Amino acid sequence: MSTAFLADLVVILAKILIVFLVLSVLVIFIVWFERKVVAHMQSRLGPNRWGPFGLLTSLADGMKLFFKEPVTPITADHVTFALAPGISMLAAFLAFASIPFGTAVVLFGHHVTFEVADLNVGLLWVLAMGSLAVYGVVLAGWSSGSKYPLLGGIRSSAQMISYEIALSLSLIPVVMSAGSLSLRTIVATQRGVIGSISWLGPLGGVGKFIPHWYVFYHLPAFLIFLLAGVAETNRPPFDLAEADTELVGGYHTEYSGIKFAMFFLAEYLHVVTISALAVLLFLGGWNGITPQLPVLGWIWPLLWFVAKVFFFVFLFVWLRATLPRLRYDRLMAVGWRVLIPAALTWLVVSGLAMAGSV
Repeated sequence: MSTAFLADLVVILAKILIVFLVLSVLVIFIVWFERKVVAHMQSRLGPNRWGPFGLLTSLADGMKLFFKEPVTPITADHVTFALAPGISMLAAFLAFASIPFGTAVVLFGHHVTFEVADLNVGLLWVLAMGSLAVYGVVLAGWSSGSKYPLLGGIRSSAQMISYEIALSLSLIPVVMSAGSLSLRTIVATQRGVIGSISWLGPLGGVGKFIPHWYVFYHLPAFLIFLLAGVAETNRPPFDLAEADTELVGGYHTEYSGIKFAMFFLAEYLHVVTISALAVLLFLGGWNGITPQLPVLGWIWPLLWFVAKVFFFVFLFVWLRATLPRLRYDRLMAVGWRVLIPAALTWLVVSGLAMAGSV
């Protein structure tokens, strides 16, 4: 093996380890953040026993689940029952493999990018890995040998497949505008400002202060992506697969201990992935609205990216705290009768607009 190959291998392995650790710590923080914010919105204190401001509560919960005995129902298919949580968690981690979260840096003479794999079809990879999560959910529902998890698995699979269509269609106009499926290229095409807007007349100069982000060109697609993304992650108000008032706990009713924690981790990883995609595709990625600070170097774009991602994480928490759960038939109606036709309409409008500008 050549020295260059070994160096690249070490860099990739280091990236995998760092991303795994960072995402794990990030999920622990987001769980605490969600519980604290929801508590304040409901005039409660929230977690406040473990650590300052209850910061160690999520870590304590994780340790409890790790050491708790995993119980397998007698009626369950033991092999599939054990594989399902691993499939969900692995798909969630793999989806993040091609998501860039900053500019490249040079370390020890090597050009290092801020993602595990810089793929030319990075967006396609993320969507494909996100689609694999449905297998873990369906297998968990079926293998439990209980009616409530089975109904939760069926609900979740129908919901995720339905909203994946709208989510994917909403991203096509962005890909058309960028001319690439590479997430890093899509971010690069959103640098700078819009510039003078002729159809605004005397007010056209305002475009010199508006970032060249695709949210200003494809606002309907952005809204469709947000709605479909919330439904895709099975988060409130679209958490029909885990409706405790109807299905006890949904597809993971029979799970406990570390297996339940793996489903829990996968759900919050999907929240981070959808938030990161929204930032990369519509809000300019790590491109900020203020000039680059040379003294901070690569840290400045990274801070912008993290701040934008946490804005969307807060949005997920806000929706959970304020909106009631939809009825299942209405949830499916929104996906098939509203979002998919709206996404197709905007796709046609975007195509005609681009054809007219050529």
